[in-house]
Amino acid sequence: MLYQDSTVKPAQLLESHIDLLRHDSLPGSILDLAAGDCHNAVFLAQFHLKVIACDKSQEALHRGQRMANRLGVTIATWPVDLEVEGPSPLPEDVYGGIIVFYYLYRPLIPSIRNALKAGGILIYETYTVDQPRFGRPHNPDFLLKPGELRQWFDDWSIIHDFEGIRQDPERAVAQIVCRKNDKKR
Repeated sequence: MLYQDSTVKPAQLLESHIDLLRHDSLPGSILDLAAGDCHNAVFLAQFHLKVIACDKSQEALHRGQRMANRLGVTIATWPVDLEVEGPSPLPEDVYGGIIVFYYLYRPLIPSIRNALKAGGILIYETYTVDQPRFGRPHNPDFLLKPGELRQWFDDWSIIHDFEGIRQDPERAVAQIVCRKNDKKR
């Protein structure tokens, strides 16, 4: 166990790739996109990383802030609706890392690509169309089609790529860990 407190339960994919985000050459802060209760952000903050947790739910962000305070770490919170029409709420070329777990809003993908600085790391995991046989979600708007996640980032340097069934709990997911190259798509 890498973290100090058993109440902080980071995503397994994040935990297994933490060294990519702890690297001295990371070109900026880390955005925990659709952070929910901020477990992943608090986990990262325990490594003295600068983390911004964003979510639509101010209540969830407050819970995360209380957890961070209890553990003596610092996270920034940003209450934001990522699904607004018009210009993206994500600033361009700002973050050294972006993490996304179990959130999918396809119109935001170009903004995620643009928000990460060259050399930055993306860690993304969410459900695929096979998930309904294990439980929620069932709405196809929240489920990746085969190969979809990889296709969005296929011009980046792929470090880890998985699509299939994971255990504990059993779920159908796609995962990608990649580094943004200098070239633009």
